[in-house]
Amino acid sequence: MTGGDHANGPERIYAIGDLHGRFDLFRALMRTIERDHAARTPAVTRIVLLGDIVDRGPDSARLVRGCLRLSQLNPRFTVLRGNHEEMMVHALRGDLWAYRAWLDFGGRETLLSWGASPALTDDMPGIRELRAAAQLVGRDVIDWMARLPLTLRHEDHLFVHAGVRPGVALERQVPRDLLWIGEEFLDSEDDHGVTVVHGHTIAEDGPEVRDNRIGLDTGAYRTGRLTAMGLERGERWFLQATGAAAPVGAERREADEHRQTVAAW
Repeated sequence: MTGGDHANGPERIYAIGDLHGRFDLFRALMRTIERDHAARTPAVTRIVLLGDIVDRGPDSARLVRGCLRLSQLNPRFTVLRGNHEEMMVHALRGDLWAYRAWLDFGGRETLLSWGASPALTDDMPGIRELRAAAQLVGRDVIDWMARLPLTLRHEDHLFVHAGVRPGVALERQVPRDLLWIGEEFLDSEDDHGVTVVHGHTIAEDGPEVRDNRIGLDTGAYRTGRLTAMGLERGERWFLQATGAAAPVGAERREADEHRQTVAAW
């Protein structure tokens, strides 16, 4: 499987759903995880972020810098690549079409969090604006995002951003499906050979637990609820941090942008 990683050592895993620039919720949830971990028996632990740490929310820059540093300091802190990181990399590496699409898909808020001027986020930016935006974000950040793994396997669980293509062997999955797949995966009752732990598709009422998959994206950006799942020796449990929700109308705008971008991408 492209970008896979086999986690042989850790006994306890905390997987965190889509953050979308909500540094406040990430910080609160990490404190909750620390307390939960301390209350349990000692264990080697891994933190896994399921992708889409950027876009839409107000603090993508601070969140990215923090995650980059954590991943460098601790090999058991893993950030998976989401479709928003994928778009951001394509955009800032010189694809003008991708740059314009990314701006309308949440990238505008990301650049503003880096202190971008309004000129860089206009409706029809040119290659000059794209290059200035890439310089502002920095090559180190762009290259780090490009290297993010697509999957992480731990025992009978597979961690991935969007899901897998039903009926396709895990080792033959393609990046587009791992990053973007929707109903074909969500509606499937197939046994994938593992329990797929994913984000990407919002379940506002809480984690979506089915026989073959667990969805952890509770819409942190627009609901103010960020969810994590703990996993240890077959036991699962859920933790949550809450905060302010997005402005009124954000949900409808996000849904419209998602449909348009998926169709084009």
